Amino acid sequence: MADSGVQRVAHDLLGEPHIRGRRISVRQVAALVEERDTEPETVADRFDLDVADVYHALAYYHDHPGEMEAVKRERAEAIAAFREEIERPDGVDPVTAN
Repeated sequence: MADSGVQRVAHDLLGEPHIRGRRISVRQVAALVEERDTEPETVADRFDLDVADVYHALAYYHDHPGEMEAVKRERAEAIAAFREEIERPDGVDPVTAN
């Protein structure tokens, strides 16, 4: 019996859906394939995955748009909060690198 997408996708890494047993998130897979036009086979080769893992991650991404948007929002908020906590010398602006 073949694995289902649910079995290939786990949530035990920082609460973000990722390929079971790997540290690559579903969002990373979707970004590589859909935003950067990387072939699924190339993603599989690059991260030592079965190509089925890549397709299951993509299916999960599209089957759970609300969850994916919530994860994206949570990560953006966490990054913004972290940036606010960084102590910088006066006059140093990370956006302009001055």
